[in-house]
Amino acid sequence: MKNQIEIRWHGRGGQGAKTAALLLADVAFQTGKYVQGFPEYGPERMGAPITAFNRISDENIRVHSNIYDPDYVAVVDETLLHTVDVTDGLKKEGAIIVNTAKSPEEILPQLNGYEGRVVTVDARKISEETLGKYFPNSPMLAAVVAVTGVMDRDTFMKEMRASYQHKFAKKPEVIDGNMKALEMTFESLGM
Repeated sequence: MKNQIEIRWHGRGGQGAKTAALLLADVAFQTGKYVQGFPEYGPERMGAPITAFNRISDENIRVHSNIYDPDYVAVVDETLLHTVDVTDGLKKEGAIIVNTAKSPEEILPQLNGYEGRVVTVDARKISEETLGKYFPNSPMLAAVVAVTGVMDRDTFMKEMRASYQHKFAKKPEVIDGNMKALEMTFESLGM
């Protein structure tokens, strides 16, 4: 299918990888895209490895399965590089986005010979600075949008503000922190 992007998320239970995948599906849908956003369920518990997926397309999506050959991979927890083959099936024309303070060159040896683009973002630093706690999903979501180009920055920011206003209607004080986390991520990636 042309104009379709497939993204696989790797994280640990409680870090927000599933939430980020669902938010991405929601905001892409709001821009007129066909979307899928879903987790792979198993015996997850807080801290256990989890996987979530996105398909985003300009056309109707007819496949309903996990994503085995993603265009992009987002790794919310760097420690998964040692326990999960996060590059399995990843197309070298795509990219892997890793939450780490390390450079892409430092991460590359841990990626099982992956030859594609490696992007790193320090979601811990960004979230602690903007939210006061470690919530990596907002910075990682912005990084995925920036790297994939699934939508332009202004559209994404507008749709995320609307989404956060709905999601945090009873906690409006967290909206500005999350929006700042998104902005800082784009800035840290030079986008």
